[in-house]
Amino acid sequence: MRGPRAGVLCALLVAAAAASGATQGYRLRVDTRVQAVAYRGVAFDSIAVGDTVTGPNGALVSPDGYAVSCNQNRYCTFYRPGGIVHAAPVTTTADLTMWGLGIAGLSVRAIGRAAGDLSSGDHWAGTTSHVQLLEGYAQYAAERWTAQLGRQTVETRLGFTGFDGARLALRDSRRGLEVSGYAGWGLWQGATLPVTSPALNPLDEFRPPERTILAGAGGSWTTSHLDLRAIYQREVDPSTDYFVSERAGVDAVVRPYRGVTLTGGADYDIAQGWWGSAQAQLAYSAPTSWLSASAGVRRYRPHFDLWTIWGAFSPVPYTAFDGSVTFRPVTGLQISTQGERYSFANSETATPLVSVESSGWRFSWRAAYTPGKAWAVDGGYQAEFGPGASSRGFEGGVTYTAANQLSITAHGATLDRPLEFRFDEASLDLFGLTADYRPMSRMRIQLEASRYAEDRKRPDAGAFSWDQLRVSGRVVLYFGGGNADAGLPPAVRAMPERGSP
Repeated sequence: MRGPRAGVLCALLVAAAAASGATQGYRLRVDTRVQAVAYRGVAFDSIAVGDTVTGPNGALVSPDGYAVSCNQNRYCTFYRPGGIVHAAPVTTTADLTMWGLGIAGLSVRAIGRAAGDLSSGDHWAGTTSHVQLLEGYAQYAAERWTAQLGRQTVETRLGFTGFDGARLALRDSRRGLEVSGYAGWGLWQGATLPVTSPALNPLDEFRPPERTILAGAGGSWTTSHLDLRAIYQREVDPSTDYFVSERAGVDAVVRPYRGVTLTGGADYDIAQGWWGSAQAQLAYSAPTSWLSASAGVRRYRPHFDLWTIWGAFSPVPYTAFDGSVTFRPVTGLQISTQGERYSFANSETATPLVSVESSGWRFSWRAAYTPGKAWAVDGGYQAEFGPGASSRGFEGGVTYTAANQLSITAHGATLDRPLEFRFDEASLDLFGLTADYRPMSRMRIQLEASRYAEDRKRPDAGAFSWDQLRVSGRVVLYFGGGNADAGLPPAVRAMPERGSP
């Protein structure tokens, strides 16, 4: 079902309920954020090869000292500093749930977002499409089954899948069994847009000419010591009847003893004929929560639809071993550390003139101390080294809370990014102030100001300042009325997984 059709369906249901005289209820959350940003712009420039000069390190530069990149047409391009760019992105997200629509168990859910840039120029990415329907569906919940119709998302180990269509779930609560299936017109990965949307123009002629058809099915079995889930999903291009993707996966959670949890899972790319991502982890939490620890191994391989060109590059997976420990030695103090070591599989490519790293590591520690209800202090350090680049930095903050209504946080951070394959290295210092005020239970106001001071180290004139200032505001409003449990069957009201209708 396409987005506008879902909106029409919601309107018809509301009108039918009003005509029937049913007692309606609703929950509405409106979240508006606006930001003012000033940052350094860049200007694209070019010169002929004959106008370049040799710099101190032997490379070609422009007469005024900017490093250049030359092409076969005997022209060289480079970027010089531009004027200060001002942007004012604003977004508003509305989350609405309605029930009491004349039929017991029937409800409507809709999440929409409007985005734009209040500045004179279009300087901020992600503000198109200006209006988006993230979710919009009607749901009927009974004791043994639930049906949804409209725009919705499904979360599985294969990721977040969005589609316009229908979903049906059947369950046997006494045995802990549930099976579900869904089908519809698919949305682009990680977005609420169909692949045919003009906002995806950079993909141009590589895109399918029609929206893909998506279908999936899954099942789960839950007991006191075991959770087992399986999923199968396929996507087809209707213009050619070719597969876009076809994958299957399984997840398991085992709880053999109190405080001990073993989790694992894997997925298989049927269309490509290879194993995708997989992981296994053993975790322990002490009875008094003074100690928790975990150790695991995971394998990650990126997934690309068959119509894209990225699969032709044969992306190789990497395997990582990780561990974490958290201590709570005294009341109010928490100390945690975690680390990971990873390595990429052999890409079967030859680089005789350069030695390339194929493994890396990352490490971090963090401490938080809350001496009382009013004050909280936290800080941490992270470091990472991997193929192509590395980073290290500190972060921390102090928060003061007054009467659970107002909190003020002063925060700061540093980040150094030594780069292996790029021309410049950078160091960043960040400091800012955040205020969070709750004047009433149905209103929240946030204000923040941050200063970013970035220093780029490079041996040419391109080492100009990239400092920027950001000021933002956020207002969250809550509206509601009616009894959320009115009209629902008793068995549905008793479900532990049921949230708002």
